[in-house]
Amino acid sequence: IDPNRGEDDPTLVMKLYDGTVIPANRPVDAAEIERRLAAYYRPYHQAVAGLAARRADSVYVAIHSFTRQLRGREPRPWHIGVLYGRDERFAVPLLDRLRAEPDLVVGENEPYGGHLEGDSVDRHAIKPGRVNVLIELRNDLIRTDAQQWAWAERLAPILEEVLAATQL
Repeated sequence: IDPNRGEDDPTLVMKLYDGTVIPANRPVDAAEIERRLAAYYRPYHQAVAGLAARRADSVYVAIHSFTRQLRGREPRPWHIGVLYGRDERFAVPLLDRLRAEPDLVVGENEPYGGHLEGDSVDRHAIKPGRVNVLIELRNDLIRTDAQQWAWAERLAPILEEVLAATQL
């Protein structure tokens, strides 16, 4: 189950992605979807809402990953993408800061568009009026625990720097 989708999104439980069958999702029925919603999806969103409620002035930063190359398509050149909709207050300064990193290819609203109605950013940030950004990391760069930690250690100070600079 994809916690970044709305409960009514037809891609909430993907059975096929880029020509590859997702075995755990192939036999899924309505009862199994409801079980996953109750066990994982709803508790996740309750936890996020609880954290967000602690501070009205928080910035919602969602981090997802994307596939480097889809079948039959050119490889995606970006290491990281910064996605946003109408609210540019944090996203554009973050884009500028990431583009200053000489070893990064940074996409603006790449590899996806900046706003998907009903997704987790819409639910927890856009609708309540919270400053937000969605970061997409290319998944071949975060396959191992060491790579994930390296990106966390790289991004955390950049996010803190941008937050301080924007005075949000």
